[in-house]
Amino acid sequence: MGIHYDYKSTRGEKAMKKEAKRKARIEERRARKSNESSSSNETKMHDIDKPITLEDLTNPDKD
Repeated sequence: MGIHYDYKSTRGEKAMKKEAKRKARIEERRARKSNESSSSNETKMHDIDKPITLEDLTNPDKD
């Protein structure tokens, strides 16, 4: 009998904790996604006036 009483008395509190955990997880995903998208915007474009050489295509570490 004590189990049922305990379940009903803490049901609201458990639901609120679960909702807060879910919202925190969603916010974490949004933050991670915004960080990934901002880093992809920082990719450097090749200079239009300069011809593309084989060195430009094969060496990813070249600045």
